[in-house]
Amino acid sequence: MAMVDDQSKTCLVLGGLSFVGRCLVARLLKLGNWIVRVADSAHSPQLDPDHNYDLHLNRALSTGRASYFHVDVRNKKSIINAIEGSSVVFYVDDDCSYNHDFFSGYTVIVQGVKNVISACQECKVKRLIYNSTADVVLDNSHDIHNGNETLLYATKFKNVYSELKAQAEATVLLANDMDGLLTCALRPSNIFGPGDKKLLPSLADVAKSSWAKSLSFQFIIGSDGSMCDYTYVENVAHALICADTALVSHMVTVSGKVFFITNLEPVSSWEFSLRMLEGLGYYRPMVKLPAVVIRLIVYVIKWMHSKTYSRNNSNPSVYNIVQLMSHSTIYDCSAAQHHIEYSPVVSLDEGMTSTIESFSHLAKDSSSVILDELYEQSKMQQLLGGGEVAEILLWRDERKSFFCFCGVVSLFYWFFLCERTIVSSTAQLLLLITFSLYGFSLLSTEMCSYSYFKVSETGMRNSVRNIVNIWNGVSHVIRSLAQGRNWSLFFKVVVLLYFLKLFLVNSFPNSLGIALAFSFIVFFVYEQYEEEIEGLTGILNELTRQYMVTETSLQLLNTSTRPSMSKDVR
Repeated sequence: MAMVDDQSKTCLVLGGLSFVGRCLVARLLKLGNWIVRVADSAHSPQLDPDHNYDLHLNRALSTGRASYFHVDVRNKKSIINAIEGSSVVFYVDDDCSYNHDFFSGYTVIVQGVKNVISACQECKVKRLIYNSTADVVLDNSHDIHNGNETLLYATKFKNVYSELKAQAEATVLLANDMDGLLTCALRPSNIFGPGDKKLLPSLADVAKSSWAKSLSFQFIIGSDGSMCDYTYVENVAHALICADTALVSHMVTVSGKVFFITNLEPVSSWEFSLRMLEGLGYYRPMVKLPAVVIRLIVYVIKWMHSKTYSRNNSNPSVYNIVQLMSHSTIYDCSAAQHHIEYSPVVSLDEGMTSTIESFSHLAKDSSSVILDELYEQSKMQQLLGGGEVAEILLWRDERKSFFCFCGVVSLFYWFFLCERTIVSSTAQLLLLITFSLYGFSLLSTEMCSYSYFKVSETGMRNSVRNIVNIWNGVSHVIRSLAQGRNWSLFFKVVVLLYFLKLFLVNSFPNSLGIALAFSFIVFFVYEQYEEEIEGLTGILNELTRQYMVTETSLQLLNTSTRPSMSKDVR
């Protein structure tokens, strides 16, 4: 096989407006020794002047260093028009290029690759570099540790896109050294970066959705041992250029080969996702649940959806995220390092920082709103009235709450655990208070002042107002019960009275002690783990709702089939 003499620096980036394509075009233009042809399915490039990648392309289009072509990969003639005069073609399509059904995906991805190969051979293009994906070897049922290029294609692909990409990749590799065309393919793993339309937006969408409160980001799924490789988009663009250089200089070890591309920094899947979402202002969960539990819940919900034929309400993103977070996928990039001399140009931390900055529009709230939320009353504080009682029971001031807790325990012991009557306990307590006050006055007469024990007019008004509000509330409840229209209120009152009878009448001291102890614990614990508790409640509610919908649908189905069966019998 003869060496390829590469004199021309004209290249075509097919899919140049895609996520990876924009970055590759910008990087080629930065190098300064390329004339870049950009081809994509859009009739005209919609460039964002504030976007760093689009800024380079916009300048190059105005100076003539870049040109744009509208290409439909299903039409070979439009491909030839864009390719003519190029020495290398970078094919960097993504999963946004089809409508996510098998037929359209096959015509665009697989048949499109065949048309591109045929056009390259007809136009005497020397090199074709295909940007594939590491998902072609991933089946979401087995972990991959230091997987290299000897891995076979998955027997059961995670989705249609991965299956079609595997077919397209194999087609590109088989076309190597046919009619003078040299080919190779790259398999980047979990690409992320500015302009990403898949990984981070999907995580943000799930975090914002109703599922977030019931499943996805309230619990850490799986163990911390689940590791994944991620690849910053700048490193993917750099690897594509390295592959072209390697095809020119030592093509025997590169042509017809495939190479895994990562950031060479495996990281916990949850750690990566949560660091990204934390940068956008989302909550970080602390409760860990086994992946098998979450997977079982998702399977049950998907089964219920299939029974009720409600596919439009399903949320596959949750299922995909569970799969991603519960498996390890680590790839060995030593072949890429050795044969195409690839090494990351942007570290994982730097890539995450720049990605978070570019997705500020997906942030949960602006900084001012987040600051306001820090001072916003929690649900428990609102439930307790937001006053002094809430401050004590929620342990806002630990010293005050501790003394109040000790005081409540002491009073409970004094009145209920000491074998005395309520009257004698009250009398002895008043006697003890009298002696204490008299002794305090003897020790420090200056600090003792009768005005200190006076009730202020404002305090008395507030107390009377609270009593009146309670009285009016009870009157409103009684009036609603007397009208007999609010069944929800009726059942709430019945349940409350039943528990009062069960706990207070039958065992008043023990019930009161338990209530006092729990009042200093339950409210505080609920406020600290409010998101997790609501997440579990949301899961139970979702399962209950799905079960009720399934039962209702089955009943309607049985009802609709009975008349027809009776007619058949007649």
